[in-house]
Amino acid sequence: MADAVITDNLDALEAEAIHIFREVAGEFDRPVILFSGGKDSTLLVHLAYKAFWPAPIPFPLLHVDTGHNFDEVIEFRDNLVDKLGARLVVAKVQDWIDDGRLTERPDGTRNPLQTVPLLDSITEGKFDAVFGGGRRDEERARAKERIFSLRNAFGQWDPRRQRPELWSLYNGRHRPGEHVRVFPLSNWTELDVWRYIERENIELPSIYFAHRREVYQRDGMWLTSGPWGGPRENEPVTEMTVRYRTVGDGSCTGAVRSDASTVDEVIAEVTASRLTERGATRADDRLSEAAMEDRKREGYF
Repeated sequence: MADAVITDNLDALEAEAIHIFREVAGEFDRPVILFSGGKDSTLLVHLAYKAFWPAPIPFPLLHVDTGHNFDEVIEFRDNLVDKLGARLVVAKVQDWIDDGRLTERPDGTRNPLQTVPLLDSITEGKFDAVFGGGRRDEERARAKERIFSLRNAFGQWDPRRQRPELWSLYNGRHRPGEHVRVFPLSNWTELDVWRYIERENIELPSIYFAHRREVYQRDGMWLTSGPWGGPRENEPVTEMTVRYRTVGDGSCTGAVRSDASTVDEVIAEVTASRLTERGATRADDRLSEAAMEDRKREGYF
């Protein structure tokens, strides 16, 4: 009985997401899918593939690359793009730093620096609909956002301009210069994502599963060294078995101690968890109580 309920739920979520992809294809001129190689954006690409099969995915993919990514994720990203024959547009934060449009932050994290390259890329590509993998269960600001989320000419989100979405009817009307962010995974949970990954046998970067890695602890999170920096004097490095629940800028994405090396084991672990993956492993969401909402108002994902 429980398996039947799970199957029905996944079928409903899949049908809703595919309907949203097709609705956007019919209503907008130049959509684009944000794709980082993480599990949620990989799921988006998989759903887009199913929505338009046997035709190819009719939208390009866009990755705003901080330059602080995990090697395993970039390798996975490139392999999947090649496999699908998709067109990938990469906006490198480093290019904006090099030409003076952005300045490196004192803390070294580049996640907040993604906003300007994202908005510039949307303008340059004349994209009028931008698919993202945000889910309402991740964070409070994302819980307030609609599936079709209007952004003004500056890419900013205004919660007061949210539109009602009744009976799966979505309003994509926008003025010249505005665009709409679209979130087909809004009603999914982290557990739904992993159960669907299991059902569809979706491949993911290896860092989502248990592996040995040298890490150090900062502010209650297990971080690892990379181009973004490393431990301070009072932060000893230790090797332990970890995995990543979410993937982002390496300077602010923490690992969790875990022995879950298969999808089944990850599902069991997520089922028992009482923290969302962002709450448990993303330092950039801890900058303030309203960190995510402030960034979304500025044009962030």
